[in-house]
Amino acid sequence: MTPALPLLATREMHYQAGREERWHAHEVAQLVLCLQGVMRVQTQTASWTLTPGRALWLPGSVPHALTALSDIRSASLYLDPKLARAFWPQARSMLISPLLQVLMQTLVEIELQPQPDLARVDLISPLLLDEIRRASDGPVCNLPLPSDRRLLNICQQLLATPASGDTLEEWGQRVGASSRTLARLFREQTGITFTQWRQQLRLSEALVQLAQGQTVLRTANQLGYQSPSAFISMFRRLMGETPQRFLRISA
Repeated sequence: MTPALPLLATREMHYQAGREERWHAHEVAQLVLCLQGVMRVQTQTASWTLTPGRALWLPGSVPHALTALSDIRSASLYLDPKLARAFWPQARSMLISPLLQVLMQTLVEIELQPQPDLARVDLISPLLLDEIRRASDGPVCNLPLPSDRRLLNICQQLLATPASGDTLEEWGQRVGASSRTLARLFREQTGITFTQWRQQLRLSEALVQLAQGQTVLRTANQLGYQSPSAFISMFRRLMGETPQRFLRISA
């Protein structure tokens, strides 16, 4: 497809839970939008958990990996590097408007046609780009990753086993550093404490459980909250909506 504006391509993906896209990078910028389910996109500096209606902007040449935390459906838009320079130089989470979602899906449908309607693409593209520029920051579960190899090792293991309740002291014994040193480095390199990071990790696990059909009560219990109301309060504070609303959007 070769529209007048240098939009390179659009693509819709359907992945089963557990499917991964290994680390890779491409010259073009990418806007990846979660349409259904829960997905994790990891860069070298952060791990982003995306839920329906939320997207991640990835500048060109940024290494990243993707994991389907549940059965997912997503759409991606790839932009020419020259055009992408008008947007953001760093990864950015975004709340996608219903209009932008429809425009992206329409472009996907056009590309799948035996003879794509390029005139229609030329009409859609300016509005789509304007909607991207207007998109607001979307609350997502964002886990900044440290650069220290010991801390990064801890974070990678916790991402693989989010139910782990091991303390920083226990991790320190394994990696050969005091808990005080690890706590200081963690705060310096991520901007948040280890406790706050673990809370974000548990939110990520909650998103997965809810997307898989677990009840709010069961999810709260499994994550160690004393009451569902405490879990709901945490969820609303970090995600900007209640678990019940998330469940409706994710269905």
